[in-house]
Amino acid sequence: MKSTNIQHTEHLVSPFDRCLKNGHRNGILWFTGLSGSGKTTLAFELERILFQKGWYTFVLDGDNMRHGLCADLGFSAADRAENMRRVGQVAKLFAESGCLVITAFISPYRKDREQIRILSGDLFHEVYIATPLEICEQRDPKGLYAKARCGEIESFTGISAPYEPPKAPDLRVETSQLSVEESLEQLIEYVVNNFTLTQ
Repeated sequence: MKSTNIQHTEHLVSPFDRCLKNGHRNGILWFTGLSGSGKTTLAFELERILFQKGWYTFVLDGDNMRHGLCADLGFSAADRAENMRRVGQVAKLFAESGCLVITAFISPYRKDREQIRILSGDLFHEVYIATPLEICEQRDPKGLYAKARCGEIESFTGISAPYEPPKAPDLRVETSQLSVEESLEQLIEYVVNNFTLTQ
């Protein structure tokens, strides 16, 4: 039973004042792409660079979230949707605190990503780490594709479960054509253009 004796309580610190204090705009950079596309590498490298520049930023990583907040979820379509719902709520809370949140989740279904966009509004920026399946399989940093091909992992995105690429992402990063450094340059340029605070 859901409680009906709750109400929304407003903060006494405005989002704009938080941005002024942090020196940049808040938001969510939602990295989506296949396993092995480079999401995690780019997310943590971008976080490191921005942190060194004095930005208030934090990465929400798919594996890390499944160790804690989402540890009770599996990989069915329903569980994936619930995983995204929870993460979307957390990302929005971080962003509302003034943070530039960077997320690294496969998030394979368009409808789930669209729900997070609806929830977060202008805070949400979809970044498609666009890497072909064959390249991701060649990389296979965790050995997951090999296990999926052998039937050891069920419902593995790209093999036995679908991935629905964004139709119109806010940013597309082609990691099969760009080095890590070049990909980061593209990401940093996007951050500067969209999150630099102008009064």
